[in-house]
Amino acid sequence: MSFSIRLTTEEKSLAESYAKLHSMSLGEAFKKALFERIEDEYDIAVANEAYDEYVKGGRKSKPISELWKELDL
Repeated sequence: MSFSIRLTTEEKSLAESYAKLHSMSLGEAFKKALFERIEDEYDIAVANEAYDEYVKGGRKSKPISELWKELDL
């Protein structure tokens, strides 16, 4: 699949500089940036869901000092 996007002269220059800096084509740079953003947002969504479950489960965190006492450290 292919697609096109419209960029200002400044945006195109910045994107080309980024691609050149990382020794990749402009297409590869956009693909990499897109999928990194998707992965980051997915990770955030999963973390938020896990945290909500943790809070709804009535769990509470403890200070690290209590763990050290439990482990006799």
